[in-house]
Amino acid sequence: MDARSTASGRQHLNRKFPLYGLAGFVIIVSAELLLLLHIGIIGTYFTPLVWTGYILLADALNLYSHGRSLIISRRGEFLVMLPWSIVCWCVFEAYNLYLRNWTYIGLPDDPLLRYLGYGWSFATIFPAVLETAEFIQPFLRSAHFGGLSRQENIIGGRPLIREGQNQPPRLTVPLARSFVVVSIAAGLVCLVVPLLLDRADAARAFALVWVGFFLLLDPVNHSFGGRSILADLGNKNYELIVSLTAAGLLCGILWEFWNYWAVGKWVYSIPIPIAGPKLFEMPLLGYLGFIPFAYECWAMQQSLLLFFPAGSRKRDGDMLRGPGEGCQAFRSTG
Repeated sequence: MDARSTASGRQHLNRKFPLYGLAGFVIIVSAELLLLLHIGIIGTYFTPLVWTGYILLADALNLYSHGRSLIISRRGEFLVMLPWSIVCWCVFEAYNLYLRNWTYIGLPDDPLLRYLGYGWSFATIFPAVLETAEFIQPFLRSAHFGGLSRQENIIGGRPLIREGQNQPPRLTVPLARSFVVVSIAAGLVCLVVPLLLDRADAARAFALVWVGFFLLLDPVNHSFGGRSILADLGNKNYELIVSLTAAGLLCGILWEFWNYWAVGKWVYSIPIPIAGPKLFEMPLLGYLGFIPFAYECWAMQQSLLLFFPAGSRKRDGDMLRGPGEGCQAFRSTG
């Protein structure tokens, strides 16, 4: 163990677990207990309640374990993430109007209360996935997966630069321009084809949507100087994709577990014979869809950060630098 690891361990021992993380744990447990007692409003809003608690708990774990977190270290980024999560999930809801892979039941009759639940629930999606990935990523580094520098966070791919520190150079090989073009074209095909099919066939083609936005946005982000999963893979950096894969599966299982017991919930219609038996409301094959969905959440957040890099400024003066703030933008090569 080197001196830096020893110092980091000492700092970890000296930290107190944040109170808001305990509050998040209390929210989860209380919601579970009140649901068992058949408290009506809890059952209706059970999903956004438990995920709010989960986000608070996950963020506190990140702060306690790694010394930084989304809510505390990058509050501006967190605040713009919430409405962006709603907007992006509404895109998937728009697809579902035609594909009809899921429907909602047990929701309030009052439109105001119903849309309050929608907005609250949708706002928790990106933070849940990305907080989970950020918690997992440092453990992969200690397991020698390679990739991110010690100060780099997984959401923005942005190193935390303190006053007086020099930013280490990031050595990368840009994606080939031909690869970028092919990936973008494949993404567009995946997103358009389901809308051209009749509804019966389109309902079986929703998997294309789960990969389409990733194939489209990831190379676009790369071309405009943002972080890219595909570029990381090309440079043999595996922490990001493994972290997101694990986060997608974990959040997917929790989504389906908590949804199963809720009053206000979603149910699926997946007309694929090989989908397998259901685990909670989701057929087993469907859980694989949470993996590319996590990649899409990350890629969509990267797209947002390209336009709002100032959203990552920290209250104490630290700054999380984006592609236009001190690190050279990637450029595709032929």
